[in-house]
Formats: sequence, structure tokens, C-alpha cells
Amino acid sequence: MPRFSIIVPCFKVQGFLRECLDSVLEQSYRDIEVIAVDDRSPDGCGAILDEYAARDDRVRVLHLPENAGLGRARNAGMPLAGGDYLFFLDSDDTLTPGALRAMADRLDEAGDPDVLVFDYARTYWWGGTRRNALAHVLAEAGDGTFTAVERPEILDLLMVVWNKVYRREFVERNDFSFPPGYYEDTPWTFPVMLSAERIAALDRICLNYRQRRQGNILSTTSRKHFDIHDQYERVFAFVDSRPGLASWRPYLHRKMGEHCLDILAKPDRLPPSDKGEFFRRTAELFARHKPAGEPVPAELRVLEGGYAAYRIKRKAGRTGREVARRGGQAGRAAVGRLRRGPNALLGHRPSDPRLVLYSAFSHRGVLGDPGAVYEKAREIAPQLRGVWVVRDEETAERLPAGVEHVLLDSPAYRRVSARAGFFVNNVNWPGTLAKRPGSVHIHTHQGTPLKYMAADLLQRPGARYGVDVPQMLRRADRWDYSLVANQHSELVWERAYPCHFTSVRTGSPRNDVLVNAGAQAGLAVRARLGIPAGHTVVLYAPTRREYVRGGHVDRLDLARLAADLGEGHTLVVRLHPSLATGPARGTGLADLHRRGVLVDATDEPRVEDVMLASDVLVTDYSALMFDYANLDRPIVVHADDWAAYTASRGAYFDITADAPGQVSRTYRELAWLLASGSWRDEESARLRAGFRERFCAYDDGRAAERVVRRLLLGEELPEGTVAVPKVPAPAGARDLLAST
Repeated sequence: MPRFSIIVPCFKVQGFLRECLDSVLEQSYRDIEVIAVDDRSPDGCGAILDEYAARDDRVRVLHLPENAGLGRARNAGMPLAGGDYLFFLDSDDTLTPGALRAMADRLDEAGDPDVLVFDYARTYWWGGTRRNALAHVLAEAGDGTFTAVERPEILDLLMVVWNKVYRREFVERNDFSFPPGYYEDTPWTFPVMLSAERIAALDRICLNYRQRRQGNILSTTSRKHFDIHDQYERVFAFVDSRPGLASWRPYLHRKMGEHCLDILAKPDRLPPSDKGEFFRRTAELFARHKPAGEPVPAELRVLEGGYAAYRIKRKAGRTGREVARRGGQAGRAAVGRLRRGPNALLGHRPSDPRLVLYSAFSHRGVLGDPGAVYEKAREIAPQLRGVWVVRDEETAERLPAGVEHVLLDSPAYRRVSARAGFFVNNVNWPGTLAKRPGSVHIHTHQGTPLKYMAADLLQRPGARYGVDVPQMLRRADRWDYSLVANQHSELVWERAYPCHFTSVRTGSPRNDVLVNAGAQAGLAVRARLGIPAGHTVVLYAPTRREYVRGGHVDRLDLARLAADLGEGHTLVVRLHPSLATGPARGTGLADLHRRGVLVDATDEPRVEDVMLASDVLVTDYSALMFDYANLDRPIVVHADDWAAYTASRGAYFDITADAPGQVSRTYRELAWLLASGSWRDEESARLRAGFRERFCAYDDGRAAERVVRRLLLGEELPEGTVAVPKVPAPAGARDLLAST
């Protein structure tokens, strides 16, 4: 008996069907059967299904003699199912990699619940991806099981059949089936969820819900949307047949009203001539099933009036939103004028040479190179007043004690930015910040560049999508100093930012902690992350891709990698900051972290801490490798899509030819490198030494001090303070403070 019976009804989806079936059959979890139902599709669906069945004995095909509709096609497939769990997958949607394994593990963990609810992401025809807005409901559900009474918020999720799997014995015992109609999911989902005695949640994106440009039946304008009334009649009939569910009537009454009004409000659902009739039938249904003594929510009281009153209210709402929008535009324009003239507000007061304004990573806190400069300035130059710009109150609350700050765009920010003598940032300051005479702007960057940056993006139209390069360069015109950690960076920044700044060979201040780290430096971080003592820690740090919208591509099966590492190893994953709040973590990372399969360190504020806690770095093309090389610890470059990456983004050199360690081009090669110990052999050490000599040339552990003394205090540095890398030593000595 297979664990999952995946029922796939098919009708006029020949363009998407192969992708759907491949996403199922190529899963690492193989204890499945696929019951594909050809709903008398007039296109090539039937032939495609027969083709797949001929080459994979897990696929069974049922050809219906006539078109039955989505719900009844699912019904036709159910008697053929022999699996523990039923999964109804629409034939234009796809499973994410590792989805079935995650479901199976969660079912085992929860002790075979009646229903497992999982997360999904909408994938749009134009390439965008958006995670379910209510994903937090699944995260908050915890590890146990529950009923709808205990967690009614679970019913706020999209009421569809395909974001759940159902225990077959539970379905058969309750004789659940799909009715005919357009909205057949509604009278299935509510009865199932209200009847389930044990529900479990999986906070993981297991399915990509395709948003088709056309062909989606629920986005088709027709009278078929009147079907919603019949389907809610079935829901109320079910509740009436189960006295124990009577308490749910007020909730279902409200849901029905909201659902029908939502259909009515959408411009692409009902023909305009039929909207009045739809409103009247909704109002009749609403009145007929109104629970005695229950108040009507304010937003649904419109159903107690006529269609004319509803239209007036809708028009008034649109007018109000338009007035608010125009008012917001006027307000933003006024604020913009105010921001552009801070000097006019404060007169011509001179800049304060003791006031330093800091920001890092778009105002996310005391981080990166600016953070290291700030800490060193507090130590050796207490006469300097350091103020941080942060983006919001939540960020401000996470600042270390005693850190003075202002909120971006606040009056305090405008006052401080009008007086500061120094500006230190690793991201360009907002365009509204005017550079005052006498102020000094120090740009620290965010590491050594491998991929094309700024002006070099002009020859990569795909990579510069959404990037205003001329505006970027206008902001860079304010720089006075550009910090560099190696000659490669110096040449690249002067090419990518053709502006009037001075390159200063200081080294990277944030890397001081890596260069000066002792043998015990990472132990506290390991303990905080819950890594067992004595484990070998493999840090996996992938970067974003420009050849896909959103930037995230699953290059590795993280669960498989963690398992292949074996006992005595811990896999730590840190996503690129631009991917931290997108769907990337929902496709498995968050769930694997919850189950202790790996450690998700994406939210660790200081990446330097994560590096110190690791023994080896596995990355693709992340600039993190240049910083990590300062630790003189092994690095493995996984370059399975190097050609696609360079074609889309562009690179200043071939990292696979000038690598900091061993290079893998397939998962099999990567697994072999890690299992065989080749990741730390003599060849790896030789490659790393050459890489360090080239890219860590100016990092000697005193970069922050060099910035403070030379650029903030204007001191002449005594002999012996030039950047000299620690072991292994470079080929020769140079005056590393020389400006170009």
C-alpha cells in the first residue's frame, strides 16, 4: 500500500501537464501512486497520460467516457486509490522539490492525522512568485494536532482541496465526495475540516499554485459563478445533518456572505447584466440561513438592503480611496520638498566634525563594515558621536544598549544628516540626502565583487531589471572615499562607479574579527545555534540568481545533503539577505530547521559569527567566500549553473578557474568531495593560499582602526600600521595605504 494516492484530474491542460507529472514523479520520495483521470479532454492530455503510464508503473490512467467536471473526475479516481492518504493535485499546478518527503515526515511525526494542511505559493504567468499571505497560521499551529474548534483560524486559509492531504480511511468512513459544479471545493473542504478530529499543519511551501493568464475557470466571466449559492446550500445541509456542528452556523453564515460579496466585487467574474440578480440571490441565501439572535457584521449589513444601496456604497468606497490616494501623493510630494531642503531649515550652520552618521544594509542595524568602524571609534575615539540611521521602530528595538539612533525620514534624521561631518554606509544613502560642503562620505561596500555591479550592469539588461544605474551613479557622486580590501576590488569599483572618489586600501573592517579570531571564537555561536559539541559544521551560503524572477533557485536538496553528511556533522544554511523574506525559506528550509535536520542561520544578525562557527564553507558565487578566506578554512565552490549565472549577471573572472578550493559541478561531485575528505586536502589548501594572496591582501585585522584614525581623525599613521596579512603571508610587502 503506497503512502500517497495522488489523484490528478486532467482537462485541456496539455501545455502544463508534463510539468505537473514531472514534479510528482521526480520527487525523492517514491512511495506513491498517481491516478490520472482523463476527463474526456479534447486535446492531447489522454495521450500524454498514456505515455507516462507506459514508462512508470506508479501511474494509472482512467479515461472517462464523457466530460464529468473537476469534482466528479476526482470522485472517479478515488475508488482506485489504495494509499494511506489522498492528495488531489490540479494538473496545472506543480509540487516543489522535496514536498512529498516533507509531508510524509510530518505525517509520521503527527501520528497519522485525519488531515495535513500545508503551504503553497502563487506562481504568476509573468514569472512572479508570492507566498500565501496567511502562512503564519501554519507556523503558529505548532507540532501537535488540533481540531477546527481549537484553532478556527485554520479555516481562514484558502478553502481549496489541493493544499491538504486526507487520510483515506477518514474520507471513506465519512463518505465524503465532490458535488458537481464550479465551486466544488467549498462543500468538500468545510465538511472535512469541521469533521476532522486530528488536523496537523506543515509550514512549508509544497505546491506552486499556477496563476494562468487565461483559462482559469474561476477567472472566467460567466453565469457559472451563481453555482456558489448551491454549494453553500450543501454546506448548510451537511451541518444540519450533524447536530454536533450546529455551533458553526454563525461562522459559516459570515463566510458565505463574504465569499459571495467577494465574487460580486471582482470585475472579471460576473457579466454586468447579471450582477443585480447575483446580489439578490445572495441576499436571499443570507436571510434564509441567518442564525437566530446573531448580530450581522457591519461589512455584511449591505446584504440586508437592496442592490441600488450596495452600488452606492461601493461607489462611495472607491471615491474615498481615490481621494486618499491623491492626498497621499500630495503629502509625499510635500515631504519630498521638505527633505530636499534641510539646509534651508537649519540655516547655514557648519557641519560637526565630531558627528558621524552610520547606516548599513539599508538601515538594518549595527552591521557590516560600518558596524566595525563604529565599534572601533567608540573604543579609540570616544570624542566622536556616532548616530545610526535605522528603518523602523522594530529595528531600533534590536539595537545594542547605548546605541544612539534616528529613524529614517524622521525630523531627527533630517536634523542629524544636516549637521553630520561624516557619513559611513555600505549602501548608497537615499537620493534625497544632499551632500553638504565639508561633509565626508565614506563608502565601505559589501565585500569583494565577483558579479557585475553598477555601470557594468548596463551590458546586462536582465540583471539590471528594476535598477536605475544613472541614479545609482548620481548617489555615488557623493562618495569621498571608497574602501577596498584588495587590488581587484579597487579596479572594479573605479570601473563600475566612474565617479570622483579616492580608493583607500584599508582592508575590510568587518573582517577584523575573522583575522583576529582565536581557536575558541566560534564556540559561543555554536552553543546559541544548538550545534552539538565536536560536530563538523558545514556552512551552505547560496547567492541569488538573476535568471529567475525573485532570485531564488533550489540548487540543492538540503535534506539529502544533511543526511549525506552523516553523524557528527551539522549543516548550517544562510540565505542571501535579499531572499530572507521571500518564499525561499517556505520551500523547506523552515520546516527542516524546525525538525532539527539542519540549522537555518539566515536571521543571525552578524554573518561573521556564522562564519566563525563553521569548519567549511560550501557556496556557489556568494561574495561571502572572499571574507571567509580570511579564516584560512576550507571552501568548496558548487558551480552547477555557472554558465547560466554568468550569462545573466556577468562575472569579473571565472571563479571555477580561480577557485578558493575544490569545485563541484553536480550534486554527486559535491557529495563525494565532502564524504572523501577532499574538501580539506593539500590541493584545497594550495588553492586557498593563492586565493588569500589575491583577495585578502589588505586584511590584517586593523582595518577598522585604520579607517577611524586616518579618515575620521585625520591622523598620520605611525610606521608598522600598514596592512600586512597574517599567516599565510603574501608574496611581498607593499604600502597598502597608498591612495589612487
